[in-house]
Amino acid sequence: MTKKSAVYTRSGDKGETSLVSGSRLAKDDFRIELYGDVDELNSHLGHGISLLTPAKIMNDDFYMLMSQVQSSLFDLGSQLACESEHWEKFQLPQIEISLIDDLEKKIDLMDEELPKLKSFILPGGSQAASYFHIIRTVCRRVERKLVHFSNDGHELPQNSLSLLNRLSDYFFVLGRYINLKMSVAEVLWQAKKD
Repeated sequence: MTKKSAVYTRSGDKGETSLVSGSRLAKDDFRIELYGDVDELNSHLGHGISLLTPAKIMNDDFYMLMSQVQSSLFDLGSQLACESEHWEKFQLPQIEISLIDDLEKKIDLMDEELPKLKSFILPGGSQAASYFHIIRTVCRRVERKLVHFSNDGHELPQNSLSLLNRLSDYFFVLGRYINLKMSVAEVLWQAKKD
């Protein structure tokens, strides 16, 4: 019988971790923090999907698209866990522009059913919609950090900024769409009047 891989290796017990290339970095290095945030975004997305499953308000296309998104986020994390000069050597998967095109199409389809926005909306409504607003804000944080990483002179994985930008738009519209399908009113922002 083949021995399973150990879940623990003890190699990080002194506060360092390995990149795909074998290079060692401190666990508080910005690169490590960034791909950890991508992992966090993916985990939140998995939880959000699980909240929608019992409600049966989304069709099979939604779940297929979300599977592609989760895989692409994992791909993004793997690229960030490797110096750009080694991407080709390790044949790390790329983010395809077709996924971004698919997200735009889905945004347009959902938006056609939604009432026109006449006010800012606050995160809220149903539990699932509220959670996708959390996912949207985590996505925006990852996007900001990716820009910071680029501004520090690092090459970004192809289409990574476009993916995160489109995803946050998608999650915003999805939150609204979920409330519509669940017949839950949106929470509108009311400006204070003196």
